[in-house]
Amino acid sequence: MLSSRQDSSQASDAKYYVGLSLLPGIGPVRLSRLIDLCGSAEAAWQAPGVILRRAGVEERAVEGVLARRATIDVDGELDRVYRAGARVITTVDEDYPALLRETFGHPAILYVRGELKVEDSQALAVVGTRRPSLYGQTMVAQTVPALVERGLTIISGLAVGIDTLAHRHALQAGGRTVAVLGSGLDVLYPSQNRGLADRICENGAVITEYAMGTQPDAFNFPARNRIISALALGTVIIEAGYKSGALRTAGYAVEQNREVFAFPGRTNDPQSVGCNRLIKRGHAKLVTDTEDIVDELNLTVAMQQIEIKHVIPENDQEGQILALLSAEPVHVDDLGRRSELSMADISSTLTMLELKGTIRHVGSMHYVLAH
Repeated sequence: MLSSRQDSSQASDAKYYVGLSLLPGIGPVRLSRLIDLCGSAEAAWQAPGVILRRAGVEERAVEGVLARRATIDVDGELDRVYRAGARVITTVDEDYPALLRETFGHPAILYVRGELKVEDSQALAVVGTRRPSLYGQTMVAQTVPALVERGLTIISGLAVGIDTLAHRHALQAGGRTVAVLGSGLDVLYPSQNRGLADRICENGAVITEYAMGTQPDAFNFPARNRIISALALGTVIIEAGYKSGALRTAGYAVEQNREVFAFPGRTNDPQSVGCNRLIKRGHAKLVTDTEDIVDELNLTVAMQQIEIKHVIPENDQEGQILALLSAEPVHVDDLGRRSELSMADISSTLTMLELKGTIRHVGSMHYVLAH
């Protein structure tokens, strides 16, 4: 039985994405390259060895890919997703997260329990140590509800510690939250957060790029962290030790041209070494309260409270840009792809509209209509 959000045509395409995600030696970059070469996921699934090599699959891995492919029942694997109460979103689907799509190496497929919504594009990642001190717990309890009040979705990784607290406080404040896993949806880790994951699915989503049955192996989590940072306008670090995985998330955020915020800690506190070092090296902005974050991102009202003004464009260029903008952030590259304007015209028109107060820049080259 198909998910209520996935019709038969989507499912037909999705099953090949699912099959491709199960093949060894084909990561997100090679998978995207393979689909581009073949023209569709179905053609990529049927690609011969010569095309796999052209897509960058190493010679020694080609035979393994072909052998594994012969054992996979794509219809059965997609049905396995549905039986878990989940669905598949691919890069060709309209509801694939816009912020994630714009980053290099984004996954071609996401497995999703719950629901991703338009307002989730206004999000902040909150991550940190697995062993928070009372100070760290207090910072999460104060910060997350205040961010939720601003209409922000909270992104984290469902790990014990700061991640768990971030999800819980978001839900308790009546907000939305998204958890990103380093395993398959049916191998939830850590297992003690299974109940929390179910609650998240009621007002948010649990997502992963890993196929059903994928175990939470250690090397999955650094890749998982790039998705956490990519889904958000910025990443907030609340307590991180010298080797904390949260620092890797911060590194990805910098690479993705996202903001990084860190709460400072005592100089002799091992739980705050990572945060203090990020601030000292200029890799993160020092914050002491939520207003520091909100002011930096120019976020002043909850997404659901935005009322768009009726705006009359002064020329054709403004008309094209305004027709493509809404309350949902749109990247300048998307404006280029979806309009008939040159990037120079787009840039000058955006500048003029922003000076008029008609649109707002909300970070990372994303624009929305002013409210």
